[in-house]
Amino acid sequence: MLSIAGTDPTGGAGLQADLKAIAALDGYGMGVVTALVAQNTHGVRSVHVPDPTFLRAQLDAVSDDVVVDAVKIGMLGTAEVVRTVTAWLREHRPPVVVVDPVMVATSGDRLLDPSAATAMGDLFALADLVTPNRAELTELAVLAGASGTIDRTTTDRTPTDLALLVARRWDVLVLAKGGHDHGPTADDVLVAPDGTTRTFTAPRVDTTNTHGTGCSLSSAIATLAADAGDWELAVGGAKTWLTAALRGSDALHVGTGNGPVDHGAAARAARPPVVWTDRWWDDVAATLDEVLACDFLVALRDGTLDEDVFAGYLAQDVHYLRAYERHLARLADVSAGPASTSWAAAAQGCADEARDLHHRRLAGSHAEDPVHPTCAGYLAHLQEAADSGSAAVLAAAVLPCFRVYAWVGTRLGQAPEGHPFADWLGAYGDPGFAAASAEATAIVEELAAAADPDERGRMTRAFRRSTEWEAAFFRMPTEAAAAESEAAEEPA
Repeated sequence: MLSIAGTDPTGGAGLQADLKAIAALDGYGMGVVTALVAQNTHGVRSVHVPDPTFLRAQLDAVSDDVVVDAVKIGMLGTAEVVRTVTAWLREHRPPVVVVDPVMVATSGDRLLDPSAATAMGDLFALADLVTPNRAELTELAVLAGASGTIDRTTTDRTPTDLALLVARRWDVLVLAKGGHDHGPTADDVLVAPDGTTRTFTAPRVDTTNTHGTGCSLSSAIATLAADAGDWELAVGGAKTWLTAALRGSDALHVGTGNGPVDHGAAARAARPPVVWTDRWWDDVAATLDEVLACDFLVALRDGTLDEDVFAGYLAQDVHYLRAYERHLARLADVSAGPASTSWAAAAQGCADEARDLHHRRLAGSHAEDPVHPTCAGYLAHLQEAADSGSAAVLAAAVLPCFRVYAWVGTRLGQAPEGHPFADWLGAYGDPGFAAASAEATAIVEELAAAADPDERGRMTRAFRRSTEWEAAFFRMPTEAAAAESEAAEEPA
């Protein structure tokens, strides 16, 4: 899809809007610039038209190399530019040509020199479809030879009548758009040279954000026509798409004047909703691979892990769980309803695990071990999250302990009978813990969805760093044992 058009630095109209519409409807967009326009949502400030020889160089660069399936032609500005595009189009006539005769912008600014208007006729004769707005349609009808019967400001002829004059004069389809009308529906009429018409109706969207609607609609039609091979199907599909784009426009908050439409509204609605915790989980995939491959878990799963190494791990886990319990309790205090209940239950679970499983396993062998630097680093990270002033950041920081442990449990599987660490493997894979992990994930997901981008970014980084600390915690016992062994072997 090639757009030949002027620019809009705010992205709502012109070439930028064309490329957005093309991409939204699954086309590959290319662009040739006819004019550099300084404009925003309030209007046009100035226009710079490059030398037409450079325009021709752009056009030739595309057609010399790329097969063009469709062309949308927008702002041309001057008679010389119109003639340059027309000459190129005669030589390289693609299957689909849509002309949006950009004479008058939505803001009311004139974008085509009066002297260039008459040159448009030769261009229309090469087009398949012309998509003028209401003011442009009247001007085109005058150009079509009806100047003696049409007043530019008041006319008793309907837009369909005017469109038929244009269609017959240049043997082209004309879309008479109803966006400027009133009433509950916006009706666009596709008019053929033989007088055949088809009306496309959609609910009228009550919005002032209509900047670039003509550019966007014409590009959408061209893209769909190149794919479907049928103009009525293309117009109907493009109108449905534009209606969704208009409905989404008020949420964009682009500019303080007549803002643009939301080109991505339909595509966004078709996508599954963003699940932030899943995105975070995918983000740490490489770290999770390291977790599962670490020597500690491999030996634990195989039952070959040294009991003393395991006891050293449990001693650090006790230090961790005592602090972790406090953070979960804090989340329970600052939360409400089911979230508070869930965090409180998790805090109690930490206390129960430390008492029942760890102490039974330790049996005094490592009960007095000091906090290892890795454990201390992890706890400092959690404290930093707690001191951040955001409960959402703290919740994101504590979540990996739930998710990583539950995930490890599913990967390690059920321990066979007689396995020396069967009770511990069972704790990893406990269905109750999996349910608690799912509850915590759901709570954090709600917090992430409600957060602004700054807080959500801090949540993301807290989750990522906690996952990295989880991996370090699993590496810690075997690395610590190896360091002790090396130290013991050194000569006195």
